[in-house]
Amino acid sequence: MKHFPRSLFARTALTLALAFVVFQAAAFWVVYRTLIVPVAERSADDLAGLIVLSAQTWVELPPQTRAAFERELARRHGLRLTTVNIGATADAPHFAFRTQIEAALSRRVGDDVVLRGVPGTEAAWLDIPVGGHDLHAGFFPRRYAVKPPLAAIAVVALGTFLSLLTALFLVRRITVPLARAAGAARQVGAGELPEPLPETGPAELAELARRFNTMAAEVRALLDNRTTLLAGISHDLRTPMTRLQLNLEMLRDAPSPARIDRAVADLADMNKLIAGYLELARTTQAENRVRFDLAGLLEEAAVDANLPWPGAAPCMIEASRLAVRQIVSNLIQNAQRYGGTPVELLLECTGNLARVVVRDAGAGIPDDQLEKVFRPFYRLETSRSQATGGTGLGLAIVRQLAETNGLKVVLRNRPQGGLEAILEIRR
Repeated sequence: MKHFPRSLFARTALTLALAFVVFQAAAFWVVYRTLIVPVAERSADDLAGLIVLSAQTWVELPPQTRAAFERELARRHGLRLTTVNIGATADAPHFAFRTQIEAALSRRVGDDVVLRGVPGTEAAWLDIPVGGHDLHAGFFPRRYAVKPPLAAIAVVALGTFLSLLTALFLVRRITVPLARAAGAARQVGAGELPEPLPETGPAELAELARRFNTMAAEVRALLDNRTTLLAGISHDLRTPMTRLQLNLEMLRDAPSPARIDRAVADLADMNKLIAGYLELARTTQAENRVRFDLAGLLEEAAVDANLPWPGAAPCMIEASRLAVRQIVSNLIQNAQRYGGTPVELLLECTGNLARVVVRDAGAGIPDDQLEKVFRPFYRLETSRSQATGGTGLGLAIVRQLAETNGLKVVLRNRPQGGLEAILEIRR
């Protein structure tokens, strides 16, 4: 067991090879017992009948015609009949199915027959006492010995070879993609982004490759987000911490309520930043799905944001209520903060899809940045001011929450001006 191959390819190939070899051996045994042996026995019986009949005919012929009969037998059938002792004292040469021929001759003659041979020759001889004569009959096994059907052997051998070749091909076709996936998984584990796996081959392997490629891209995105998150924390917290430290140093010399208020404001900014980071980190965990009325949830969100709500018919969906609520709230806050008024909240509910639409009348977003704004810390407003640019996490949280919970969020510019944020939920 210590030397048994460990790879899936070697184990599967060896198992299939052994199975095919056993099957072909069994098939050959069946062919041998049901085809080759019966044919050999019938041929041996025919040969024994020909020899005995020839000997009886030789006895009944006039002496002067026996020589001609002997020559005819030799010419047409390769048989020898003679009364001369030719010195067949050695064992006859071994040939295929000799046992069947000896058994058939014994039955015909009525006595045990053992084939003899003459040293230096290939003929097989036997003694036939007929009509008071001790005849010696000989034949050449090469001509009369029943040969195994080479066609059957060739078919079995070819079948074995093709079966093994097919097995190896199929096993390799299955195991090579798996080995490639294992290597790519090691790269992902090391923090690298491997080359996408070919999404070809059987449906199951193609689906596995698609899933793996998606997973690898998501892992890479998570690692990038983590790096960006850490860099953002370091950058964004440094400014309020520096201000806080400066105010505290100045308070040593000149205590002032204004400086204390600024220090408290800096602490509030840091709390806000940390809350945003923690919120983004929590979005990687999917939440439980429940059945609820989306129209009722939107009414709550509109009331909290002081938005007019036109009302909508009940729209029952099954999704994460907390995730949907947070996504809608973030989209509304984003529209109120950066878009122009009025901000509209709409619900479109069809048979298999619910769409929540948040519209504003602002300047919109350049088309080449509609996807970039979903990146953590990406801001259209290039300053790092919390008052003008925000933390750059609102839309990143929206996108991460949507992808984690099986939802879809897209942004698009309206032809008449403004931005339209759409949340799609499959019913």
